[in-house]
Amino acid sequence: MSKEINTDLLFHSLPTTETLEALNTTSSGISNEEFQSRLSHFGGNELQEDKPRTIFSMFIEQFKNLMVIILMVAAVISGLLGELADTFIIMIVVILNAVLGVFQESKAEKALAALKMMSSPYSKVQRDGIVELVKSSEIVPGDLVLLEAGDYVPADMRLIETFNLKVEEAALTGESVPVDKNTESIAETDIVIGDRINMAYLGSSITYGRGNGIVTATGMSTEVGKIAGYISKETIEQTPLQKKLTEMSKFLTIGIVIICIVIFTVGILQGNDYFEMFLTAVSLAVAAIPEGLPAVVTIVLALGVQRMAKRNAIIRRLPAVETLGSTEIICSDKTGTLTQNKMTVKQVYLNDSLIPEQEFSPEATGAKELLGIMVLCNDSKTTESEKGLESIGDPTETALVHFAWDKGLTKENLDSKHPRLGEIPFDSERKLMTTINKFEDKSMVMTKGAVDVLLDRCSGIFRDGQIHDFSSEDRLGIEAANTEMAGNALRVLGVAYKDLEGQPSKISPSETEKDLVFVGLVGMIDPPREEAKEAVRICIQAGIRPIMITGDHKVTATAIALELNIIQDETQVITGSELDKIPEKDFEKAVMKYSVYARVAPEHKVRIVKAWKKMGKVVAMTGDGVNDAPALKAADIGVGMGITGTDVAKGVSDMVLSDDNFATIVLAVEEGRMIYTNIRKSVQFLLSANMSEVTVLFIATMLNWKILFPIHILWINLVTDTFPALALGLEKPGKDIMSQKPRSSTQGFFAGGMLSSILYQGFLIGTIVLGVFYLAGQRYPESSAVHITMAFATLGLIQLAHAFNVRARKDSLFTIGFFTNPYMIGAVVFSVFLQVSVITFPFLNKMFRVVPLNMEQWLIVIGASLLIIPLVEVIKLFLRLLHKKEE
Repeated sequence: MSKEINTDLLFHSLPTTETLEALNTTSSGISNEEFQSRLSHFGGNELQEDKPRTIFSMFIEQFKNLMVIILMVAAVISGLLGELADTFIIMIVVILNAVLGVFQESKAEKALAALKMMSSPYSKVQRDGIVELVKSSEIVPGDLVLLEAGDYVPADMRLIETFNLKVEEAALTGESVPVDKNTESIAETDIVIGDRINMAYLGSSITYGRGNGIVTATGMSTEVGKIAGYISKETIEQTPLQKKLTEMSKFLTIGIVIICIVIFTVGILQGNDYFEMFLTAVSLAVAAIPEGLPAVVTIVLALGVQRMAKRNAIIRRLPAVETLGSTEIICSDKTGTLTQNKMTVKQVYLNDSLIPEQEFSPEATGAKELLGIMVLCNDSKTTESEKGLESIGDPTETALVHFAWDKGLTKENLDSKHPRLGEIPFDSERKLMTTINKFEDKSMVMTKGAVDVLLDRCSGIFRDGQIHDFSSEDRLGIEAANTEMAGNALRVLGVAYKDLEGQPSKISPSETEKDLVFVGLVGMIDPPREEAKEAVRICIQAGIRPIMITGDHKVTATAIALELNIIQDETQVITGSELDKIPEKDFEKAVMKYSVYARVAPEHKVRIVKAWKKMGKVVAMTGDGVNDAPALKAADIGVGMGITGTDVAKGVSDMVLSDDNFATIVLAVEEGRMIYTNIRKSVQFLLSANMSEVTVLFIATMLNWKILFPIHILWINLVTDTFPALALGLEKPGKDIMSQKPRSSTQGFFAGGMLSSILYQGFLIGTIVLGVFYLAGQRYPESSAVHITMAFATLGLIQLAHAFNVRARKDSLFTIGFFTNPYMIGAVVFSVFLQVSVITFPFLNKMFRVVPLNMEQWLIVIGASLLIIPLVEVIKLFLRLLHKKEE
């Protein structure tokens, strides 16, 4: 390079001349020779991409789980002790669990690739005084880029020339209306991207006019590049469920080690063989580990994924299903998420009256004149289809055309009847647009634009079908109406006209746009989604706090938030610039006060999300724009929009809403809560079953009884118990599930009496099994194989009967009904068949070291197994009465 250049300046605050000097360029761009030098220095205009995860790396990650590691250790020990069947069974389950996890997560992160695709492949650049089409990846700082309607902005740039230029920045800033751009420098240095109206940024698009800009940043140095950097820095944290299961695994590991040491020590003190006691301790370890739990949790989550897909919520990361159930904060983008992302006419001022759009009649005096000007002084293109009216153009203009179409006037018809004879395009200095249209033997000037500017050009007013002189009282009335509409966050346009004899000989703003007749005002807004208000109400009812985070203006955000009942007054609203003034040490306390954040930058969104997370809250973030991506990644669960969402937002999301419906989040929360509740039921069932096995083996060892082999425990844990555990994962939600407060992230997995239930139920089951073993020894003393078989049969069947108890932790089984979960009936019947088969069929009972039982023995087993249901029902009744008395 001929001279060192500085790309780290705040270019929006510099005059054009200083920008050119800082970048060592000219208003004609750089030379091809200089381009080559800068390309080697700055590199290509491309976004760096993280190396994608391979299927193998995802497979290995499935084993980075304490419970799975414990299972693999148990498998190795079993193999070393010659129990190869045990090893084989455990490893099959571990591998199956890993395959299920990889299958769900195999869609690798596409966020950075999507960001990369946002740059247009070719751009118009001037070098050596010649305009040429070059690859966008070969643009460098200092290049002069030519922009026109329809172009994507290929890099960040300081605009040095604009002609009615409008840029769509919704994906980057969240602002729903294209921004008018100019070249004037801005005195303030600390302003958000959306207010830098002399800059154009990578990822935005030109909707109107044309302009030239000098490139100030490329690749990872652009604002979009910085977002890519934020995304790559964010790490995927464990979900609440994963944290709880990890805690449980640690708890189990410590418990298992202690029990095994006690058993081994007691056995040695009793004079037993060292190797025999080691085998016994391993059997106890196998009994204590819920081998089927990882697979059960994975499958229950996967089944939840399928159900949610049918309800328009697509899960990209398996554990995210459950996270929504514990969500306490939903930080939502406004544009396209809470609102329709479509400008809509809400209010009209005509004949000195403010009229809501639904009460506006096309038959009213002056209505046709107002609608006619809105449609004819309009550059949007329309087509009618089975879906209704489809339009292309500036969102403000398409809103006007749709409003007229709803009232019975079509643009196609009016354009053919009153062809355009001339026009004065809108520009940001005049803030007006004017067309001249033919009306039989005369022509009519039609003007729309900023109210204050338009009123200065008016000398008359159309009221009640007649033209009157424009008085100061008229102006005050119009200004009052404009203030009221603007106060409701409406974007207000004024419309006026004047008649001309014949065709105009000369068209100029000074001549054509004077002595106009004022007709009325039109107020528009991007309105809330119809279903969003109900969704917000249900969120609040469920104890979830909805928060709006948007790049749009404060007044607009406030109006939408008030309408949706997200806030009660304006004191709960804060802007990004005000946010910057709050010290970090005070920020966490301050964040509690606000439910709406307006005019924010991407780093603000991340800061807000992280502040709530530091307070121990589980945070969901919804969004559809590029500007939402860092916060989507930083949140506990990122919720992207499937239709209006950018590929970037979808790529970093844990869940994508295929219908872009905020209300779908409420359904997802319900599903998440149900899944968490059901997983707790499955865990309670499996751990109470394991507790019973530990009880049996511990007491039997103390009494020097030989009662069960390791393969018996593995069979029950991995096969017969797994199907009822899965059926518990398919229980229907309780009626009050969305009336409860979210569970706290600090609440233990075994909270609410779950641990005590596991302990007493496990002890009861174990005691019954030991009772059957003792009874068998008394009634059939001649065969120890019968004693072991009856204990094995009882242990398997009693746990299946107990699965019905776990369906409701406090309520009676008779209240919810035996047959209300058909999956449970099927699971228990199938598991009973399997349990009976290994005892009955010769080739199986030999492998399991058991013998067939006679009718009397089976009746004892069945009677003892069913006994657990009335016993638990009595304890539940006692607990309900105790709880009622406490209340």
